[in-house]
Amino acid sequence: MPAFRLSQPLRSVAAGLALACVALPGAHAALFEDGEARRAILEVRQRVDALQQSQQRTADELRRANEDSAQLRRALLELQTQIETLRSENARLQGQNEQLTREVGELQRRQKDIAQGVDERLRQFEPVKVTVDGMEFQADAAEKKDFDAALAIFRAGKFPEANQAFGNLIRQYPRSGYVPSARFWLGNGQYAARDYKEAINNFKALLAEAPTHARAPEAALSIANCQVELKDARAARKTLEDLVKAYPQSEAAMAAKERLARMK
Repeated sequence: MPAFRLSQPLRSVAAGLALACVALPGAHAALFEDGEARRAILEVRQRVDALQQSQQRTADELRRANEDSAQLRRALLELQTQIETLRSENARLQGQNEQLTREVGELQRRQKDIAQGVDERLRQFEPVKVTVDGMEFQADAAEKKDFDAALAIFRAGKFPEANQAFGNLIRQYPRSGYVPSARFWLGNGQYAARDYKEAINNFKALLAEAPTHARAPEAALSIANCQVELKDARAARKTLEDLVKAYPQSEAAMAAKERLARMK
């Protein structure tokens, strides 16, 4: 059977009782018969019981404290794990956010480039203000491009190609402000190609459509030239007389008067 060990407070009480017994060897029986002694023993027992209960409560509290401490350590460990997980997740999300920021920036740059390209292409189709033969009007960029190209071909002396280019422009843009000038140069190209009848038709169309055009007096003079080439002197004289009446202050009218004088 294992030896029973008293706690320090119990050992102190027991030691006190032992000393009391030793101090009164002759009165051992009388001691336990004395009422005060019995009360003292009862008090000692009560104190011993109280101390034992206090020790038991202390042990229970210590056990619970140890359990709480272990639980707290487990909770702290779990919290630390969660914190590390959140840090890793935050780093991953931050990396994704940086990547998305770069992608959004690149997308914005592309959109800006596309918008600029669209604006440039749209401007190619927007009407522009042009002045040709003293006439100011709005024209599409394509009209201007086609007219300038046809005129360049004419000035290069490529009359068949120029006539085709001016004819295409008139058919494609019948309401364009370029049409009177295109008819004038087309007529001159046909005159150079000795297609006098078609030249007369285009010059007359210019006069009918735009009688106040800057090229109108020259167109009338060119009609007379074509009629001369066709050996129609009477028609040529009539055309020159009409020219002098319609445009008396023009250079073409002065040239018409000189020709009329030679035709008498």
